[in-house]
Order: sequence, then C-alpha cells, then structure tokens
Amino acid sequence: MSGHGGASDDTDPPDNERTADADEESLQLTVPEMDCPSCAGKVERSVRELDAVADVDPQVTTGTLTVRYDPDGATPEDVAERVEGAGYAVESGVGEATETFTAPEMDCASCAGKVENAVADVDGVTTYRTQPTTGKVTVTFDRGRTTADEVTRAIENAGYEVVDSTADGGDGGVAETESVWRSRRAIKTWVSGVFTALGLLFEFVLGGANAELLAAGAVTITTADALFLAAVVAGGQEIVRGGYYSLRNRNLDIDLLMSLAILGAVAVSLGFGEALYMEAATLAFLFSVAELLERYSMDRARNSLQELMDLSPDEATVRRDGEEVTVPVDQVAVGDVVVVKPGEKIPLDGEVIEGESAVNQAPITGESVPVDKTPGDEVYAGTVNEQGYLEVQVTSEAGDNTLSRIIEMVEDAQANKTEREQFVERFAGYYTPVVVVFAVLVTALSPTVLGVSATQAIVYGLTLLVLSCPCAFVISTPVSVVSGITSGAKNGVLIKGGDHLEAMGEVDAVALDKTGTLTAGELRVTDVVPLGENDEADVLRCAKGLESRSEHPIGEAIVERAESRGVDDRAVDEFESITGKGVRAELDGTTHYAGKPGLFEELGFDLNHVHAATDGGVVTRKSQRLCERNDCVDLLETVVPDLQTEGKTVVLVGTDEEIEGVIAVADDVRPEAERAVARLHDLGVEHVVMLTGDNERTARAIAERVGVDEFRAELLPEDKVDAVRELDDEYDGVAMVGDGINDAPALATATVGVAMGAAGTDTAIETADIALMGDDLSRLPYLYELSHDANGVIRQNIWTSLAVKAGLALAVPFGYVPIWAAVLIGDAGMTLGVTGNAMRLSRITPEE
Repeated sequence: MSGHGGASDDTDPPDNERTADADEESLQLTVPEMDCPSCAGKVERSVRELDAVADVDPQVTTGTLTVRYDPDGATPEDVAERVEGAGYAVESGVGEATETFTAPEMDCASCAGKVENAVADVDGVTTYRTQPTTGKVTVTFDRGRTTADEVTRAIENAGYEVVDSTADGGDGGVAETESVWRSRRAIKTWVSGVFTALGLLFEFVLGGANAELLAAGAVTITTADALFLAAVVAGGQEIVRGGYYSLRNRNLDIDLLMSLAILGAVAVSLGFGEALYMEAATLAFLFSVAELLERYSMDRARNSLQELMDLSPDEATVRRDGEEVTVPVDQVAVGDVVVVKPGEKIPLDGEVIEGESAVNQAPITGESVPVDKTPGDEVYAGTVNEQGYLEVQVTSEAGDNTLSRIIEMVEDAQANKTEREQFVERFAGYYTPVVVVFAVLVTALSPTVLGVSATQAIVYGLTLLVLSCPCAFVISTPVSVVSGITSGAKNGVLIKGGDHLEAMGEVDAVALDKTGTLTAGELRVTDVVPLGENDEADVLRCAKGLESRSEHPIGEAIVERAESRGVDDRAVDEFESITGKGVRAELDGTTHYAGKPGLFEELGFDLNHVHAATDGGVVTRKSQRLCERNDCVDLLETVVPDLQTEGKTVVLVGTDEEIEGVIAVADDVRPEAERAVARLHDLGVEHVVMLTGDNERTARAIAERVGVDEFRAELLPEDKVDAVRELDDEYDGVAMVGDGINDAPALATATVGVAMGAAGTDTAIETADIALMGDDLSRLPYLYELSHDANGVIRQNIWTSLAVKAGLALAVPFGYVPIWAAVLIGDAGMTLGVTGNAMRLSRITPEE
C-alpha cells in the first residue's frame, strides 16, 4: 500500500527471507567444527540474531558459512563473534576478499615491482600477485582493515591507473590499451625526437648557426643545447614521473636509474659547465622509444590472450515465451534454450536438443575437421556452427563454461614459474646493485686509472646506469611462457603452468595408457563363443546380468551387445567387483562369475579341457585335439591365445561349476597412434612405453602395431604408479598420458601428467598438469615439440640478453659503447629481440 502512515504491504517478505540489496555484502567463513546439521542449525540461529544479517547459508560438507549482511549494521567481526558465540571456532575468512585490478600500463617487470611495493605497504593485504603480461594485479586483503578502494589508491600511487576491478563489478579481463604508436607518450617521444634531431643538426652540421644564447660563468647554452634541453623536457617527463614513483615505493628499477642518469647529466651541465645536454637528450628520446617498443612487445603477448577471450560471443539468442530475444551471455541461465544459426558462434556450453549441423571445434579441441552434432550431443562455447540450425539447452553459465575455464587457467598458468624464471629473478636481484656500484667506481676512478676526462667518466657512469636494468633479462622467460601456453591453447592443448611447459620439454620417457589413449576407448564385442549346452543368448544373458552393475568399459560394451540382441534381464543380487580380475553376482539365486581366465583357474577349472557348444562355431574350427565327444577344446592353447593375438580382450562367463561361454572385446587402435609414437621418437623422446591392465598377448599385439619401445601388461592401478616411478628413476623425467580419471594416481606420480580428450571432463581439466582437449593423439608430439622448443627459446633469451648486457657493460670503461648504443642495443634491442624470439613459438602447429 502507498501513502503516508500506511501499514506495511502484505507482500513484504519475512525477516528470514529478505531479498538481496545492492548495498549488501557477502562474507564466507571457514568453520571446520560445523560438521553436522545440528551444528549448522546452532550457528545459523546465532548469526541471525544480528539485525543486519539478510541470509545465512551453512555448508556442512565443506565447513563453510556464507553470510549476506548490511555493512552499515554489522561488520565481519560481528558475524565471526556470533559464530564463536555458538561454540564454533572461525579458522579463516573473516572479512577476507580477493579482487583483481586491471592496470594496463603495468607492462614490465619494473612496473610490477613498483606496484608490489605499493600494495605490500597497505595494512591488511595478505597476498598479492602481479601479471605484467595481462596488466592485472590480484590482491587478497582483510576487509576489516582495508578496502578495495585503498588497494586501488595504492596501485595508482605507484603511477598506474586502475581502469577496472572485480570489486566494482568488472570481469578482471586482460588489460586493453590504446595504440602504442598513437599514445600520449608516443607523441611526446616524437616531439623529443624532432628536438634531438634539430639539436644534432646545429651541433654537427650547421655549426656556424649554433649561436650562443646564454652565458653565465662557466655555463654556456647554445642553440643546439637549448634544443637538447627541449628534447629532455618533452621526452623525459614520463621517465622522471616513473622514477619519482619508483623512489617513492623504494624500487631500484630502470625508471629510477634512467631518471638519475638524465637529471644527473642536466645537473652536471647546468651546475658545472660540462656540456652533457646531448647525452641527456639522447637518453630521454631513445629510452622513450625503448619503452614504446617494450609496450608494443607486451601488447603482442596480451593480444594472444585476448584472442582466446574473443572466441566467445558477447550476446546470445535465447528462446523465451515463444519468442527469440538477444541478450548478453551473462544473462543466460542454465536450462535456457539458445538458438544458433549457420555461421554463428555457440555462446555457451550446452546440449543439442534440436537440429543437426557440423560444428568447428578447433578453438577448444584443435580438431581441424568439423564434428557432426545431433540431438543429445555436447557443444562448447566459442565453437562455430558451420551450416545447420541448432537449438542448444545451456548446461553452464558464461563464467563457468569450458572456454572460460581454459582462459582462466591460461592466465593462472603464468603464476607457476619455471625453474629458469626463478633463477632469473634471483639473479636480477644481484645484477642491478652490482652494476650500479660498478658505475660509481668507473665514474670515480676512470680519470685516474684510464686517464679520461671527468666529463667522459660521467658519461661512462651514465651509460652503465642504463645497462644496470635487467628488463630484457627478466622478461625473457615469462614472455616465452605466455607465448607457448597461448599457442598451445589455440591448438587444443591446455598447459596449466610454465613449470609444466618446461618439464614436458625435458622428459626422456613417455608412458601411454592403452585404453582410450593408444586405442579409441570405444570397446565392442567381436566374438561370443558358447560352451557346453549354452547358446549365444544364454551367454549374453548371464554376462549382461553380471556386468549391468559394473562401471568398467568392458562391462558397458557387453551390456550394449546384449541389449542390441534383445536379451532378457535376470535378477541380480549381491554384486561384487573383484579388483583386477572380474565380477561376481547372484543371478536368479545362482552365483555367477565374469572375468579373466585367471579368475576361473582360481575357481578350480581346467581350461585345457572345456566342451564347446555343438553348433560348430569359431572354437570348434580352431580346436587342435578332440575328445570322444568331438567338441572338446583347449581354451588356454587355442581359443584365448588366438583371440588375444588379434588384440582382443577375453572374458569368461560361468558359475563355479561350469564355464558357459567366452566373450571377446576389442578396442580399435587410433589411426594416428602409430604416427604419433614415431613422431615422438623423431623429436628425441628416448623411450615410449605402453601401460595396460590387459593381458600380455593383447598388449603385445597393440604394442607391435603402434611401435612403442616397451609394454607392461596386467597392471593394476597401483602397478602403473610403480611403473611410472621406475621409469622416472631410469630416465630423466617421465610424462604419463591417460584419460585423467582412471589413471589419476599414475598421472599424479609422473613428472608431467597429460589427460586425453579433456574438453568435456571437468575432472581431467582440473587434475592433469596438461590436458589435450581434443580426442586426438597427434597433439601429444605437438605438445612435446612446443615444450622442447620453448625451453630452447627461454635458454636463448636468457643467455643472449645476459651476454649482451655483460659485454656492453665491460666495454663501457674503454670507450667502445656510446650511450645511444646502450639504450638501443642493451635495452630496446634486447627487449624487442627476446619478445620476437618468443613469438616464434606461435608458428609451431600440430601435424594433421
């Protein structure tokens, strides 16, 4: 009801069902002892005593408590106090928040250093992480002691504007910057360049026109000097500004060093009459050019990440109330039906419910050939509908689809630093102070030791200050890692860290699981051999009953064959899986078994003397010796070996008194498997081994066909773990390739765990070190080549940049390195060189 003094509206929700308010905040607390419904009830009632609390959501299974409250009426400490008042300790999370801030101009190692020092000084900040390659800063802080605005101010006080943050509702995406060459800094740089060029013209060409403009004691300023000073003012503004923020945040970086060099040259010129105007102008202009080149190089790395983000459309056409409406993808809910027309990108993960089409899945899986999709098939956000009309029911929201997880993991992968990157950072901590001390010594001692003038000694010192920043050295590894990881993601290979990229390129052995890796993983029944008085239907009926409760792929293949033959069901009781051997269950009151031949030998059967069914069939033709009934066969000498030699897996079915039949199951070898193994050998992998739980004959047949160096058969899951450990001891690192679920222990034990066909499997994406998103083994040699080449590029970048810097520094006191060469070669040239070298990794593509 409206009007003054009216009663409250009858539709107002009760207090414990208050609707969310825009000003409310959410708080998550960890309460480990809240582990039962009764505990949760006590905690909830206690917290709800706070009037400002809008909603309480206790999660017993995880021991977490989520509270929505009005910050004007309560604080995180108030909520925690109510939890403790109910008798439960709060372990963590009181007011803790993690936000991501986007600062596009933070695009180098020294920039990140200033930001880190500034953020570290904020009271309440617990952890932080800078990512120059994406222009992002992720900060975890205590909301009871500081705020996201305080963190923003700290970053901006370091000299870098925050243009977006998750605290303000942003997405924390890759920073986007204006064109480097048309930016405000670029314009100032070009103006500085013009003044520098004119100064050089008057200094060396138009000497007669280089008039003296000012004379004051020992200080004289000519036309050329004035032009050089104008160049310093135009080009040095941004440098000195950066140096001020570096000094303010106690960060000895290139901005501070270059500021000291430029201001030092100007001060010596104006204060002592030593004409170093040209050197100051040259430094200001050339270093500004170097900064533009470095920013351009970083933008190239950022663009490779942005291309992944651009794969997913911003809008979706949704069918609502019988009409098609176009809405932003973040407004599409799970269960909505989206319409995808020919040529459009699929906006979200989902399941096809109507229509048929070929979908280009290359952005996710790297598959070059479009995949046919029909009702019931899964589709992924960012893939392209080639020709038909599709209606897709959404199965995950915009921020939780496969593409989003890939992008998130590619970004997070930069935080997992390689061993070389950690070495570089440690070395850089010593490099700069040592070269600065060397610069001071050269400036002080050169006149005495080398007999040069004081002016020349100062120039030497300024040149060494330029060389004291290890920028190219520091970025040599991360820019290579970013290039390698993003290149892999574009080709259907998700590498979850630079450390995994480095490790994969150095393994000497590769272990391959058989089922689902070397083979297609789609088992099918090829032979059913009835024994005794049974026929095929009898064998399948028993096998179906036994395997209907099994989760093993072989069981699924047998059930599928039985259902396709219309076999009746049998009553199943007391099902039991016999690990590594088979299954047992009561069928219509009689105990039945299905499993490996060894299981039936343990039951006391003589597998050398089994009676075949009287209808002839495969077994009778393969029999080598007959008994008086003329239907006796030797399973161990003929039937089982013959089937296994063909690469088939044999399952016996029967009771503890009779073997009722033999079922053979086959899994086709992937057509690309042989070439993939050969390619691994060509690329330098020393040893390729196949691991399988299958029998030795079947394993041998598959191994000989695909060309592996070794195979190990009849392995239980724990045996695979032992095999991986043995390989790791024998060789310098081993990569284990499996399905990411059944092989999880072996994947975790290996130097690098690689999951196959992970696009539709959350578990595989989360648990593996590297995930091959497509069901394509050819991506494995591509992964090894990419990783191996990435290691080579990283080594080249590190040692080349270090050698060039060291060589230039040692040559400075002998007059071989002019100050412009220190900037163009030692700084800009090397930065551009290492970045360009890293970008070469994007040229590596999988074999089709």
